[in-house]
Amino acid sequence: MSLLVVGSVALDTIDTPLGRAENALGGSAVYVAVAGSYLVSPVRIVGVVGGDFPSEAIEFLRGMSIDLEGLEIVRDGKTFRWGGKYHHDLNVRDTLYTDLNVFEHFDPKIPPAYRKSDYVCLGNIDPVLQQRVLQQIDSPKLVVCDTMNFWIERKYQDLLNTLRVIDVLIINDEEARGIARETNVLKAARCILDMGPRAVVVKKGEHGALLVTKTMVFTTPGYPLEEVHDPTGAGDAFAGGFVGYLAKTEDLSDENLKLAVVYGSVLASFCIEKFSLAGLEGLTEGQLSARAKEFQRLSRFDGV
Repeated sequence: MSLLVVGSVALDTIDTPLGRAENALGGSAVYVAVAGSYLVSPVRIVGVVGGDFPSEAIEFLRGMSIDLEGLEIVRDGKTFRWGGKYHHDLNVRDTLYTDLNVFEHFDPKIPPAYRKSDYVCLGNIDPVLQQRVLQQIDSPKLVVCDTMNFWIERKYQDLLNTLRVIDVLIINDEEARGIARETNVLKAARCILDMGPRAVVVKKGEHGALLVTKTMVFTTPGYPLEEVHDPTGAGDAFAGGFVGYLAKTEDLSDENLKLAVVYGSVLASFCIEKFSLAGLEGLTEGQLSARAKEFQRLSRFDGV
């Protein structure tokens, strides 16, 4: 099975109470692809970078067995750069700068070899571009999509059009409320189901994740960690683990969607333990399986 990931490729500068990372590899497509690569192959990226994109970043992605044919390099341009500072409460951060650079004019072109990709994950790009990507794909088995408040507020109707043609929407609780215009998250998720997707996953950060389908509600806890170094990219790592598990197992039943949420949570928990992508480097199947079993233990109880 193949996984196609479309979204941003960036260089991030991140400050947290536990340290700093400067010009670190980031972007939604990168986190999704790296997390997904532990579960499925090939993983293909479509994105754009500038001539300043480091060669070591290219080698890192290739070392993760990620196909880069769809990565456009604009030699006379600069890569998308983002800077953020987290507070002691790591749920709160300030964006210090956002320099879109070549990403401002990103127009995804899907290489012919990618057009039969079975599984597609659309990062939080313009919903018009998300639709344009899907028009270039031949009957994918599953389309997973992300969005953000910027598009909810500025391109709501275009977002609704995208929701009609995707299978799973992965968002946070604030975004769910914004799309559905409902204050209650569960009601919001059910409302979004009526807009088109067959499943909605609401990421709740350290409090876990909520999966809602027409016939089921399922929740996982957040994995308890004594040290969290960098929450950047955790939501995208979750999406990569989620869609990667579904591609690996080729099972889209409600019961398997639950396990996909667990594996998304597993990859996100590894991601936040270190800066940038360091927490997602060098993981073994044993580590992933052991932490998945820990999620099972955390959620299980007897006596009722």
